[in-house]
Amino acid sequence: MSDTDIQGIAVLGAGTMGHGIAQVAAMAGYATRMFDISTEAVEAGMSRIRGNLDKGVARGKVTAEARDAALANVTTSTDLADAVPGVGMIIEATPENLDLKKKLFASVSALASPTAIIASNTSSLSLTEIAASAVTPEHVIGMHFFNPVHIMKLLEIVRAEQTADIIVEITRGVGARMGREMIVVNDSAGFATSRLGLVIGLEAMRMLEQGVASAQDIDKAMELGYRHPMGPLKLTDLVGLDVRLAIAEYLQREIGEQFRPPQILRRLVRAGHLGKKSGKGFYDWPA
Repeated sequence: MSDTDIQGIAVLGAGTMGHGIAQVAAMAGYATRMFDISTEAVEAGMSRIRGNLDKGVARGKVTAEARDAALANVTTSTDLADAVPGVGMIIEATPENLDLKKKLFASVSALASPTAIIASNTSSLSLTEIAASAVTPEHVIGMHFFNPVHIMKLLEIVRAEQTADIIVEITRGVGARMGREMIVVNDSAGFATSRLGLVIGLEAMRMLEQGVASAQDIDKAMELGYRHPMGPLKLTDLVGLDVRLAIAEYLQREIGEQFRPPQILRRLVRAGHLGKKSGKGFYDWPA
C-alpha cells in the first residue's frame, strides 16, 4: 500500500479545523467526505470552504476552475456509517477531549476498511492511548494541522507507540500531495508544536497579568523582535482561549507546573471571552 492507494478521505468534524482539512484534501484532488453530527454543522462548514475559495479567487491565489473542482470533490454526511466505509484515510477533527476521541476511534475503526489509516488532528492528547481504543491500532497516526489550514503549511505527524512504519510513509505522501511541510515526532504530551507554543503563550499571559506591557506591545515584541508572524496573545485568540486552557491543564498534569494556566486565562474563559470565535478575548474582534 502507498499514498497513491488513498482515493478518498473522510474528515470527521466540520468546525474550525475540520472544514479547513476537508478543503485542502479536496484541493489536492481527493474525493472528500465531511461528516458532522448535524445538518447545520456541515452546511456551515461548506459555507466556510466556499468563502475561503472565493477569497482565494478574488485575490488571484486560486483559479475559478480549481475552486469549482475542489467544491465538486466535497460531499457531506451526518451519518458516520455512511461517511467512513470505503475511504483510504479518515481524519478526526473533533473537540480536544480524550474520552470523546477514544469512543469515536473505537466506532470508526469498526466501520472502516481494515486497511484504512485513521488519523487524529489532536494538538496535545496521547495518540498511543487513542490508538489503543481502535480495532487496528497500528493504522492510527496523528496529523496535526494548523489554523487556518488552507494558509498554514505545517503538518505535524505524530507516531503513536503502535503506528506501523508504512503508515508514517503513506501519511507523508498524503501530506506532500496536500502541499504541507512536515515534521515527524514521537507521541509525547503536547508533541513539539503545542508544547513550545504554549510555553510562550502562557508566559505572555502572565506578563499581561503582571502589567509588564499591553497585549499589543507583548505581541509586537515577538512579531518584530523574533519574526513570529503573529504574537502569542493574538494567536491564542485565534486558537480559542478555551482550547488553550484545556491543553494547558492537560500538559500541567502530564509534564509539570510550567504549564499551570494563569488566572487571567481562567477568568476570560469563565466570562465566555474565548477569542475571535466569541468576539472578544485578549483583543476585541468585531463581527
